[in-house]
Amino acid sequence: MKLATFNINNINSRLENLLAWLATAKPDVVCLQELKSRDTQFPLTRLANAGYGAVWKGEPTWNGVAILAKGAEPVLTRDALPGDNADRQSRYIEAAVDGVVVACLYAPNGNPQPGPKFDYKLAWHERFAAHAEQLLDTGLPVVLAGDFNIVPEPRDIYATRSYDDNALVQPQSRAAFATLIEQGWTDAVRKVFPNEEKLYTFWDYRRNRWPRDAGLRLDHILLSKKLARKLKAAGIDRELRGGDNPSDHAPVWVELG
Repeated sequence: MKLATFNINNINSRLENLLAWLATAKPDVVCLQELKSRDTQFPLTRLANAGYGAVWKGEPTWNGVAILAKGAEPVLTRDALPGDNADRQSRYIEAAVDGVVVACLYAPNGNPQPGPKFDYKLAWHERFAAHAEQLLDTGLPVVLAGDFNIVPEPRDIYATRSYDDNALVQPQSRAAFATLIEQGWTDAVRKVFPNEEKLYTFWDYRRNRWPRDAGLRLDHILLSKKLARKLKAAGIDRELRGGDNPSDHAPVWVELG
């Protein structure tokens, strides 16, 4: 199984980019974030013609998540993160695909911080960690994939002071990611490239950051113990960030034996 995560940053305006990448990369499962479309605007027919079934949870203007499966229909198990019934933001979806539980997330950005958006970010990650632990306890093969909006380590961001006050790099944010690793999840890309410094997945549109390779690692694939033993390869399709009308993120992928 080849599984990928891709913050597409508006699925309809970048649908041609997505379809071209699907045809070339041929992932079996794809977690998408930032659909920025209503449920009724999701391009199901175009994706079906490309050979992918889908489950999705849209939201107008912002957010939105989806799981695609090549030649199959994902079995939806959850379309909201538990723990706060008042939270209506479309940031989490979960489905079973070929015997694997796939959790797709688009975590809150949290800026500006301090403030209510940062508080929401930390509370969301607490809820996510609690649910992740429950998934891990099932003993099933589970993958957590998406835009975590956390830079786990200082080496996961280019040399700069401009992000010092940013929610993505705060100690509380990094602690939230560390909590997941302590639970027993494997950071797949870092496992494959333990010594690589520039594993960037995001380059802001502003300040010439893509040409300068001024990137951040925000998109992650975490594997349960059963899947971690099957990890064969991982990578970042960073060339998509340099194409026409690109998302500010690049796809991240793993291959499982």
